[in-house]
Amino acid sequence: MEMTDGAGAPAQENDYSVWAIPPEDVRERLKKLMGGLRSEFGGPEIFQPHITVVGAISLTEQEALEKFRSACEGLKAYQVKTDRTVTGAFPSQCLYLLFQSTPEVMDASAHCCRHFGYKRSNQYMPHLSLLYGTLTNEEKKKAKEKTHVLDESIDGLNFQISRLALWITDRKDNGTLETWKLISECSLSPD
Repeated sequence: MEMTDGAGAPAQENDYSVWAIPPEDVRERLKKLMGGLRSEFGGPEIFQPHITVVGAISLTEQEALEKFRSACEGLKAYQVKTDRTVTGAFPSQCLYLLFQSTPEVMDASAHCCRHFGYKRSNQYMPHLSLLYGTLTNEEKKKAKEKTHVLDESIDGLNFQISRLALWITDRKDNGTLETWKLISECSLSPD
């Protein structure tokens, strides 16, 4: 069934992602760390520290909101624990916190992906990006070292995810992230 806007034209599709949002105290700690890294290594500001639960999928806003509400209804709050700080090959994964792939973390993502009809090309890797950019391997190594100078216990983070957010995350954005926009948030029922 084709969705249309109020004027009968086909409804516009955008790329939507679902993010797990850390609690306020953890968010503030991460924002401080991310700001410190960005001031030394550059890159765009990441709007909100987040763990991607469902990667970018092309939908209309109405479809995305319906799927998001449906996914949130059946999901309980869950715990996450960092594994280690890692450097990656993609600008969006230049430097990130890798989280333990516990059954509840993996199940939360699988649950949301089912509601969105999202098919992963690789196994889910729960992570929180600290720095976006294209750095050399040497710069990434320095950024990783700087992470532990700015926050020496960052690899020991352990917190509850009790909020999810639906964002427009245009895959064609050239790295500025200016097109990314919060659409909706939900609170998960207590575990």
